Amino acid sequence: MANSPAPALGLRDGDAAELDRLLRSTSTPAGLARRARIVALAAEGMANSRISEVVGTSVPTVLKWRSRYLHDGLDGLLDAERCGRPRHLDHAAVVAATLKSPPKKYGVTHWSSRLLASHLGIGNATVARAWREYGVQPWRSGTFKFSTDPELVAKVTDVVGLYLEPPENAIVLCVDEKSQIQALDRTAPMLPMQPGQIERRTHDYKRHGTTTLFAALEIATGQVTAAV
Repeated sequence: MANSPAPALGLRDGDAAELDRLLRSTSTPAGLARRARIVALAAEGMANSRISEVVGTSVPTVLKWRSRYLHDGLDGLLDAERCGRPRHLDHAAVVAATLKSPPKKYGVTHWSSRLLASHLGIGNATVARAWREYGVQPWRSGTFKFSTDPELVAKVTDVVGLYLEPPENAIVLCVDEKSQIQALDRTAPMLPMQPGQIERRTHDYKRHGTTTLFAALEIATGQVTAAV
């Protein structure tokens, strides 16, 4: 039947999270965001005709990006590199450049795919594919801390040993607290996430004091006892 919806588009492992990131990010190019939204809606089982109405494009365009995703995955949604690009670098060279800090003239601390592509004189799609191939994610960062306690190893050994071999008829609890939790209330209701739009909330809020969360994890059973 002409109006029968196409079957839901099956996503590859990990692609659902990447599509969500593309749709949430304010730096995602409009064209790529539109293609990601088409694929995300297709994965939910929405009919192609309805997707074209929601996204504001034609049914043939919806079919095109469904097909591109089926064939090439997320790489199929990227802009094809244009003819006449002055340079080509292999993926290893792109990643090597990524691991170096951007020049001060750019005024940034981390590369974006478009900035690095412009810096190297290559296509944005090449940078994106290289990052995906090597698992490089310049937009993410984490924290760490080195201990200067000379007794650290002995203390860790004692704690781990207690967890692994608790005393007979004893309950071993791991207790911690999170203090100074602010009780905030936004001045206007939060606007929930929608396809193509991130969750939105007002920048101002009312402060109703602070509280402290205590939690105790029973190692043997995994049960958590908490109090505020």
